[in-house]
Amino acid sequence: MPLPRVRDNPITMKSSGRLRTLWRCVGFGRTILLAALLPAFVCLHAAAPEVSSQPGPNDPLPQDSGPAGLKEMLLRLHTTARLMQVVAHPDDEDGGMLTLESRGKGATVMLMTLNRGEGGQNKVGGNLFDVLGVLRTLELLAADRYYGVEQRFTRVADFGYSKTADETFQKWQGHDIPLGDMVRVIRTFRPDVLVARFSGTDRDGHGHHQASSILTREAFRAAADPNRFPEQIKEGLLPWQPKKIYIGNVCGFGATSCPDENWTVKLNTGKPDALLGMSYAQFAMLGLKHQLSQGAGAWSVDPGDRFAFYKLAESVLPPATDKNGHEQDFFDGIDTALPALASRLGADETMVPSLRPALTQTQKDIDQAASAAEHDPSAAAMPLLLGLKTLRGLNEQVAKSSLPQAAKDDLLVNLNTKKQQLEKAINLALGTAFRVVSEEQSPAGDGLIAIPGHSFKLDAEFTAKEVANLQIHLDLPAGWKSRTLGNLASSPNGQSRLSFEVTVPSDAAYTRPYWHRDDPETETINKIDDPKYVTLPFPPPPVRARASYTFDGLDCEAHTTGVTATNIPIAVGPAFSVMLEPSTQVIPVKGDSVSHVRVAVSNGVRQAGRGILHLGAPDAWRTDPSTVPVKLAGRGENEDYDFQLFPANRTEGRAEIRAVLDADGRHYSEGYTVVTREDLNTFYYYQPAVQRISIVDVNVPHGLKVGYIMGAGDDIPTVLKQIGMDVTPVPAGKLATENISQYGTIVLGIRANDTQKEIAENHQKLLDYVFAGGTLLMQYNTGVGDFNKSGLTPFHAELSRARVSVEDARVQILAPQDEVFHSPNQISTRDFDGWVQERGLYFMDQWDDHFSPLLASHDPSEPEQKGGLLLAHFGKGIYIYTGYAFFRQLPAGVPGAIRLYVNLLNAGHQSSH
Repeated sequence: MPLPRVRDNPITMKSSGRLRTLWRCVGFGRTILLAALLPAFVCLHAAAPEVSSQPGPNDPLPQDSGPAGLKEMLLRLHTTARLMQVVAHPDDEDGGMLTLESRGKGATVMLMTLNRGEGGQNKVGGNLFDVLGVLRTLELLAADRYYGVEQRFTRVADFGYSKTADETFQKWQGHDIPLGDMVRVIRTFRPDVLVARFSGTDRDGHGHHQASSILTREAFRAAADPNRFPEQIKEGLLPWQPKKIYIGNVCGFGATSCPDENWTVKLNTGKPDALLGMSYAQFAMLGLKHQLSQGAGAWSVDPGDRFAFYKLAESVLPPATDKNGHEQDFFDGIDTALPALASRLGADETMVPSLRPALTQTQKDIDQAASAAEHDPSAAAMPLLLGLKTLRGLNEQVAKSSLPQAAKDDLLVNLNTKKQQLEKAINLALGTAFRVVSEEQSPAGDGLIAIPGHSFKLDAEFTAKEVANLQIHLDLPAGWKSRTLGNLASSPNGQSRLSFEVTVPSDAAYTRPYWHRDDPETETINKIDDPKYVTLPFPPPPVRARASYTFDGLDCEAHTTGVTATNIPIAVGPAFSVMLEPSTQVIPVKGDSVSHVRVAVSNGVRQAGRGILHLGAPDAWRTDPSTVPVKLAGRGENEDYDFQLFPANRTEGRAEIRAVLDADGRHYSEGYTVVTREDLNTFYYYQPAVQRISIVDVNVPHGLKVGYIMGAGDDIPTVLKQIGMDVTPVPAGKLATENISQYGTIVLGIRANDTQKEIAENHQKLLDYVFAGGTLLMQYNTGVGDFNKSGLTPFHAELSRARVSVEDARVQILAPQDEVFHSPNQISTRDFDGWVQERGLYFMDQWDDHFSPLLASHDPSEPEQKGGLLLAHFGKGIYIYTGYAFFRQLPAGVPGAIRLYVNLLNAGHQSSH
């Protein structure tokens, strides 16, 4: 359904004791991506969404706690239903449907998202590419808590908008890479039902959307075929055939009605749920609102009916539809009762004769617990413990049985799910609390306290009444060591404590994504650094703990993750973080022969750190000084070290330099960025201490002052300063009082009208500025309706969603005589070579004759788009609108884009320079 846009939130950046408030909505593009301004890391903070009053990201939701949580877990225990939905990007998911199936009907639900949205537009900052992917993964996991689902990904990357499935598959090197990951998850999770969010047709719009549905239908059969992806079979992942597959978007998103022949299942996600205190769609929206980078912070759902329509695409079961071809639910025709697991074995059921009686007894225990919980939650504990004991014994019998491996795997997946659910339900009934905390904390509170070769202290606290034989164990990665500090101490109030010292091996892996791209601007497939984590959102936290106990002689366990005092999962990080500031630099061919490089170093260990810092540069390049001694007093201390860089020659091309710190016999040549927000969990993005240099032959006008009003954030001003332009940030909030006549050119940053209300409020002042002789460069906005109402253009023009998504699409210069293509740089069609990700987006589709279209381009099999660069003379000045993706090209150091952008800034000023 169409949803309203949200205004970007102010962002602050925190690192190593320094707190900086950036221009509104600026700074996390290249800043967080390269963490160049900050020595050790950058914390991304945006104003929290309306759900900020809810528990923190590592605390359970109220609906998952106490009696409410117990009731929901009892609902889950009553069914073996397993459902998996496949979507393309974060925020594509049908949250209302997922919440209804998971929380409303108790199904075990998996959400598989093909990519992490790393190629999209960011509504709350400028961070792009892979660090945006980390942020959106965190946002999606926050939403998943509300939906009540597990999360998986494939290794393909979001390379930006795609108009067709064919282009998408071409970028993703065919079908098999994402399909293989989907098949892996299906063979592991073993869903009864697959649900594609999209239809796989042009109706879905985005080519990624179409591809996600096409792949889901392929995976339905491929997962069951032992000849497909046989390497997985060799790993022990046996074939699995889901029973049914459904497709979505059969009536258009947000449809309130749908022709009968278009749908098989119609679900009312607007139905209220007593445990949630609202409808499934409303509760799902509380989760979706965490996806601020998608603009979801202001979205809402009104009370009332809300329907999701899905059509059965294929089934291996007898038809379960009524005379109208409809079903009541995805699981019609599938027996999801616990004892029905025995029926799946057919004649092989005789190999485990105790299976059906044990499952039937466990079901009775669960029914008894549900009845008891209505009056006294704690009374549910004993029947649940009896059910757990039965399932544990049954699990052992099945594992040792002579059942065919495929049947055995199917049973064990379901039995293990029920065991985990029983343990959670028992702990909820008994009101246990289990927490493992380290009081150690880096000064900036980033959670990185586990340093290879060092030790830290952990305190375990378990609270429960009337339990016995309590034992607490740490579950640590291989090579880690722990020892208890004293004995388990218990108090009369049921609280027990035990302390540990944990030693991290010197070769411990850092807490980081298990995937990477060497060049995120061009690569479309992630490289997998650790295959054992493939498809997971992130590698799991390294420190986990287990508490085993008995209640009335019956065994149970509780599990938790080790956290810091600020409730951030313990993570492993380097003793030193090394970063180059900035991670990209554009050096003009003409001008000063000296460039400046700053290296930021931060100490992560308690004691003082010493080392020698140097730069690795291309042959014949020189750095001054050649080395620098580093001395940092203790944890959290940081320092910036400046070098001068003398290139050997200045011809247009690319180069690279690297910073290396030699300390304690080790080489440190990377740094990390902390990606977090008040409403999100925390994770870490690592980047080599490399600066990629683009040497560009560009003429820069002298004496031109440029005022830059930021929108949602971009790195264009940084690049302009690197090539010698005089650029000043102009806060949108001061636009009403700022003397803008001091600037020869005013630039409105990307999505400025979308994100800064002051732009529209001062549109007349901006137009008066142009009329008096100024040049105004307006860049793209996404709020088409609002833009077209705002009166920001001097003559009639209408913004559209037209775009050219193919980055190497041919570009035609329509007005070759215009000064924009001659001063101060000569522009030809060669200047459109080497562009990254896309040509442009949100072009104008109508304009007054006062506007001159300067360029034309188009995607394959589409008509020419001429509204991407328009110029109009207004009074004594010039107004320019551009939808071309300069915000991607300039930080990437694309020479032709830099030259053209400089010419646009200089429009109307040629005679004065």
